[in-house]
Amino acid sequence: MSDERSFSGGCQCGAVRFRASHLGRPSICHCRMCQKAFGNFFGALVTADIAHLTWTRGKPKMFRSSAKALRGFCENCGTPLTYQFSGGVELAIGAFDEPEHFEPQIQVNHDHRLPWIDTLFEKPGRPQTLEESEIISRQHPDHDTDQWPPEDGPDA
Repeated sequence: MSDERSFSGGCQCGAVRFRASHLGRPSICHCRMCQKAFGNFFGALVTADIAHLTWTRGKPKMFRSSAKALRGFCENCGTPLTYQFSGGVELAIGAFDEPEHFEPQIQVNHDHRLPWIDTLFEKPGRPQTLEESEIISRQHPDHDTDQWPPEDGPDA
């Protein structure tokens, strides 16, 4: 991809925010460590150039998930943010404000995928059952803010 545009993102609570450019190949990884780190069926990541990655609010807490990898996450809300290894860093696609820009181009560790993953999206879908007005979100919005939470916000 090697996109020189700048993209922002961060964790769910807003304590950690980043801006990155010169991003590389988006992928999904099926390894068991990614499944556990993301609490999901796979981890979705995009390669980043550490020289073009800036933490604009806070920094991730690091966990050494193996002898070769560090995983960064928000210590307040637990959002997975990074996968770091000797070859560089990857950012969690779901942590970007506009994740739609990062369609995965490859599946890594495909032989470790869950046995039903290939038919997952053949399942029926159903719309959200709650009215939008019933949801009071405390999630950071998908854009940069001067501060979070706002002084007059739901927790003030």
